Amino acid sequence: MKIIFLGTNGWFDSDTGNTVSTLVKTAGCNIILDAGFGISRADRFLDFEKPTFIFLSHLHLDHIAGLHSLVKFPFAHPLLLFVPPGEKEAISFFMAQPFTIPSKGLPFAMDIRASASRFSCAGVRVVTRRLVHSSTCIGYRFQIGAKTIAYCTDTGVCANALRLAEGADVLITECALRQGQDDEGWPHLDPTHAATMAKEAKVKRLILTHFDAHNYQTLKERKTAQKYARKVFPATIAAFDGMEISV
Repeated sequence: MKIIFLGTNGWFDSDTGNTVSTLVKTAGCNIILDAGFGISRADRFLDFEKPTFIFLSHLHLDHIAGLHSLVKFPFAHPLLLFVPPGEKEAISFFMAQPFTIPSKGLPFAMDIRASASRFSCAGVRVVTRRLVHSSTCIGYRFQIGAKTIAYCTDTGVCANALRLAEGADVLITECALRQGQDDEGWPHLDPTHAATMAKEAKVKRLILTHFDAHNYQTLKERKTAQKYARKVFPATIAAFDGMEISV
């Protein structure tokens, strides 16, 4: 199984990368986590003969803007798009004129579903929990064979993120804030917060993504965040666009 980081920016695209999207390639399906403009690169890596599932954490634009690029993808199976509870109407409104090509006009069938607290897709077991953010946002835990991947962004420090991450082989979480920075009205994590969560959850690896494009204007600044995180949790990697890891 491979995890490919298609976009690792938060807020907006910049020289450091595209907005957030992550591809998990499994033996039986493609899993795409969020749909910032990084998702436009997914066709370089996708196996279109396998079913594909997109899981959205929330509907801020840096997590959904890349849905505009779906029309170029030759999916052989219907595309399933999962959104947080209560957000199906909002994403359906976005997936229409005048914003983008209507979902019914795509060259493949697409089904929009509200994420339940527990469900399965193509043999992948999924658990969701509400995170702490400025809008409705959920984190995901995926059981894929013997491996577990947790995806928690956008969020401040919260018990639900810790529960989703518990014992995971890989925790993918955000690092929107610089070390020591805080924003109570728009909750996010800094490197130490993310690393502390990984340590307390006893995960095997921590991957930092969703670097706020204003706070982190160079990849060197991401490396600095990685250094702070590794002081707490050594098995930390700061992601960059195009990075691949095997699980």
